[in-house]
Amino acid sequence: MTHEELEEGKVLKLDFAKLRKVANCESDVLPAIAQDAQTGEVLIVGYANELALKTALECGMATFWSTSRNELWIKGKTSGDYLKIEDIRINCEQNSILYKVTPAGKGACHTKNQDGLARSGCYYRRLKEDGSLEFVDSAQV
Repeated sequence: MTHEELEEGKVLKLDFAKLRKVANCESDVLPAIAQDAQTGEVLIVGYANELALKTALECGMATFWSTSRNELWIKGKTSGDYLKIEDIRINCEQNSILYKVTPAGKGACHTKNQDGLARSGCYYRRLKEDGSLEFVDSAQV
């Protein structure tokens, strides 16, 4: 399956091996969620290590550890779609973090809608009862 089919298709192909891949990356990480501070929309779920969290605190932008590239990822550094941190929350078991953010660009997802604009977040498809996917963002039909 190509990236385009995966990201723009209507066929369900969940990566159930993702956490195994994360466990084998070169850094100790925990889940890091970026949530729009105003709307409550979950924009991105990624991973952060100590360096990513330290960098986020220093620069004020949502920062993750790319488990596929094994490198620091300041969201928006290449796209301009930064996520300005308003608050950082820690869960009860201290094994995940929540970045409450204000999007500083046109969207948060690296994918684009039919108009070529970045989607507001990564959760732009809904799973239907028949197992197929449908787009829920306003620019997709």
